[in-house]
Amino acid sequence: MAIDWQQLSAKYRDAYIADLTTLVGIDSARDDSKATEDYPLGPGPAKALNAFLGLAQRDGFEVKNLDNLVGYVEYGEGNDTLAILGHADAMPAGKGWHTDPFTLTAKDGNLYGRGTSDDKGPSLAAYYGLKMLKDEGIMPKIKIRFIIGTDEESDWTGMNHYLDLEPAPTLGFSPDAEFPLINGEKGNVTFENHFEGSNSGDFTLTEFDAGLRENMVPRDAEATVETADNEQLATDFTAFLDEAPVTGDVNVDGSGIHFHVIGKAAHGMEPKNGINAGTYLASFLTSYAFGGDAADFLSLLANELHDDSRANKLGIAFTDKVMGDLTMNVGIMQFTAGKGGLINTNFRYPTGTGAAQILAGLQQATATMNVTVEQGKEMVPHYVDPEDPIVKTLMNVYREQTGDNDAQPEVVGGGTYGRLMKRGVAFGALFPGTQDTMHQADEFQPEADLLKAMAIYGQAIYELTK
Repeated sequence: MAIDWQQLSAKYRDAYIADLTTLVGIDSARDDSKATEDYPLGPGPAKALNAFLGLAQRDGFEVKNLDNLVGYVEYGEGNDTLAILGHADAMPAGKGWHTDPFTLTAKDGNLYGRGTSDDKGPSLAAYYGLKMLKDEGIMPKIKIRFIIGTDEESDWTGMNHYLDLEPAPTLGFSPDAEFPLINGEKGNVTFENHFEGSNSGDFTLTEFDAGLRENMVPRDAEATVETADNEQLATDFTAFLDEAPVTGDVNVDGSGIHFHVIGKAAHGMEPKNGINAGTYLASFLTSYAFGGDAADFLSLLANELHDDSRANKLGIAFTDKVMGDLTMNVGIMQFTAGKGGLINTNFRYPTGTGAAQILAGLQQATATMNVTVEQGKEMVPHYVDPEDPIVKTLMNVYREQTGDNDAQPEVVGGGTYGRLMKRGVAFGALFPGTQDTMHQADEFQPEADLLKAMAIYGQAIYELTK
């Protein structure tokens, strides 16, 4: 069947923009402080899920909501199923935006707003790829399930709930990464380093706070310090800002001296793309006479973790020729005097190393400190052979739609729902050469890219189910 997919996708431009406006307008970051029985992740993720399912109902699809945690759109019949896995949740907006993060804003050919790139824009483009098939009267030869999660950016609660209730999909793709195609994803494991809250010495660390999520390089860091000579410390901090690749401010009041550092947010899968405000602030403070747990907290950040995305100082650097480097993101840093502290470290690792080696490195680095290291969630590396038919089919579609005949599948550090399927991959929607603004302020995706992605998804779904 001969279809000009790009010409067809262009006809849906206005409808797509209207629907994306609706989705971006929902703050769908997980918020446990607002969780209820009806909204187990807070109202935002559930609202976004229901908005997505509402679009599909409007378009005549069968839909199902599983307890406001996950839902799906179904089209076609058969014993085999092609799964398309996207997510309606988004990262917290954070600071530093030049537009309203929850108002879709068109500027210079780009669409700005939280979720335009990760993952409302791409998921909606994939949904419209499915919608095009239905509107053209094309009935797939196997069942298609478009599954929408609500907690991809945290614990995958929604998709895990789906797997508890429904058969696990074995074949499909996630529109939640980049083109041309991701056929391998590194392992992913988080470690929390816990501190007690003692202070001693001439300087007291009252508060330290940086980071919103473990998989996000912190843009902002704040700390409050008490000492006998606040003015000298403020002068030193101003000199520090003149030399470091961060900005910030400092002020003094009756409760102490207050520091604020501004770096650059980025996706935690490649920390080198960001500037970690928290570790930079710790690198300034650690040279002063703090004591007790506060000194350990600052020392670990500044001397073992700061500006070292490949974990060389921990002695666990590792590279695999297929999957690349182990990477480390210091995502959350918190300390409150008298109560305790936390440093959250997230690692993306290739085949050949793993959680045991990472734990050993952290334990050695903290051996002389009063620190407890705890392992959190882990996902092992995932890889689909480039010769698998799903990889070859999707690559052929991409090459045909873009003319990039040299494109090859890739391995990345990001973790997508694609890894939940034995023959699952990530497929778009960030094109080569387009700036990656996922998890950052001023997140955007070019409008033309999203429409081209829609065409690619339409043909891909068609080719995989004909």
